[in-house]
Amino acid sequence: MNEILRVEGLSKTFRLSRKQQQIEGTDRKEIVAVDNLSFTANKGEIFGLLGPNGAGKTTTLRMLATLIAPDKGDAFIDGCSIVSQPEQVRAKIGFLTSELKLEDFFTPNYLFDFFSQLYGIDPEVVAKRKAKLFERFGIDKFAEVKVANLSTGMKQKTSLVVSLVHDPEFVIFDEPTNGLDVLTARTVTDYLLELREQGKTIILSTHIFSLVERLCDRVGIIIDGQMTHCDTLQGICGGQSLEDRFFDIYKAKKGGLE
Repeated sequence: MNEILRVEGLSKTFRLSRKQQQIEGTDRKEIVAVDNLSFTANKGEIFGLLGPNGAGKTTTLRMLATLIAPDKGDAFIDGCSIVSQPEQVRAKIGFLTSELKLEDFFTPNYLFDFFSQLYGIDPEVVAKRKAKLFERFGIDKFAEVKVANLSTGMKQKTSLVVSLVHDPEFVIFDEPTNGLDVLTARTVTDYLLELREQGKTIILSTHIFSLVERLCDRVGIIIDGQMTHCDTLQGICGGQSLEDRFFDIYKAKKGGLE
């Protein structure tokens, strides 16, 4: 398979405010969120970052999406550097996070057109793409409903289609099913598999074992900002369930045994 993502020694440290120190119960002034992270992903695969909350998954994806800059290291998406070529990277990727907040007074119809214009997409292409995606996710019946009046699931579906207006070949999803009901979550995961069938590359973060088992071709396990294992499920689990294997790895990492 052709390599489309190469991550080389990404590191990110955040300074803690006094309030954050109190919340964390620590006197440390800095926290290392991502520590010398390296891995690759191939074209047409779903690669999962698996780890507990606070492991560094979201920080990693935000660096890949060029929302925040790494302190050290670099990553290359289809040959473009996230450090020196952020605009070229942004043109190649779609990025969806559960924290994406759509303006309450806009409609799905307006948002899709607005973001399409930002990417300079031909109006005829926009119309066809919108009709297809809106029907696929049942947004067509709510196209002129303000975001404030949409259900949580419909907001997430709208966020999804808005992130894909430019039909990117490389898609980044941060906790794609977080907070969704089971029906909406299934709709989203089914679509991720469809994207893979179209030859697109998907990088997703999650702490849900079943999601990794259902979707991912390969998985990287992140604990305390470090990649402890990176392989196929079979390569990592070796006959164990992913959940059991993960907790073995986690205990060993915390105990300094592996």
